[in-house]
Amino acid sequence: MTVTEQEITDYVARVRAALADLPPDRRNELTEDLADHLTEVAAEGDGTLVERLGEPETYAAELRAAAGVGVGGGRNLDQRVATAVIRARSRLRAVDVRLGPPLGYETASDFLRLLRPAWWVLRGYLAAMLVTVVTTGGDFGVLPRLGGELLAGLIMLIGFVLASIWLGRRSAQLSRWPRSALQVGSAVLVVFALSALVQAEDRMRYGDYGYQPTSVDNPYDRIMDVFVYDSEGRLVENARLFDENGNPIRLGYPTCEQALNSPDKPSLRAYPLCPEQAPFGPRGPGMPVPPRTPATTPEPTTTPTPTVTGQPTASPSETPSGTPSGGPTPTRTS
Repeated sequence: MTVTEQEITDYVARVRAALADLPPDRRNELTEDLADHLTEVAAEGDGTLVERLGEPETYAAELRAAAGVGVGGGRNLDQRVATAVIRARSRLRAVDVRLGPPLGYETASDFLRLLRPAWWVLRGYLAAMLVTVVTTGGDFGVLPRLGGELLAGLIMLIGFVLASIWLGRRSAQLSRWPRSALQVGSAVLVVFALSALVQAEDRMRYGDYGYQPTSVDNPYDRIMDVFVYDSEGRLVENARLFDENGNPIRLGYPTCEQALNSPDKPSLRAYPLCPEQAPFGPRGPGMPVPPRTPATTPEPTTTPTPTVTGQPTASPSETPSGTPSGGPTPTRTS
């Protein structure tokens, strides 16, 4: 097995971590030619450095003994932090080597190096989108905008992409702190990209206003709002619809500013979403109900008096002889 340059770097770092309790000048003096020595050892034969020289901590102890430097009273904070960092790097290195063969390379890092130009372009795009979110209050689309202007956003995108490529090609030449700042900025952009993907996925599932899309054949797919009226013709506000299982029924797409800016969740929104767009004039709350018009009672009809067929019926005002009734009948004296 050929010893790689990364393995030599890790070995030197672990040795320096084991000597972290020494003064910096003394530690640098002991490890000044260590990298060159390890390179010579690696060129002499096969096998890892650990197999041929032992653990880095053991090698550091031998350096102490050869230089006549005793072990300090205890491990200071710098030494503990350095040891933790070295262990983390060693584990990442093992994972890197393990993931390389499935990708067709010795290490996964070799494969990722081929993708660095694409990452530089993507990093510039993410930086432009982050500026878009900050300047537009959280609203963003596919293309960046600067202050709501698309042309300014495209110019900003080109500048950020070129700057990202320039930094990527010269990242190895940067000093420690600029390189660390670049790495932290890249990590922030990755987190921003993941959150944007989650938000975009929610938009695709629930629509712009948090409603589940309806079927094309659904007769209610074009409903914009729902207005509920009671038996008196009054508009019912803050009404909520549920099915027989207690699940909320969500219809419509709010178009008024009040509903669009509502902090309520879609499942908690009540109808109507935009009361001012009611199709019928709503009767305001507390207004008296107009009195009902009383129903008219039909007049009773008279029952006709039955008559006897074949016999003349005398009028109450006339006698059979034709003399009007009602007065005294005169008598004749002889």
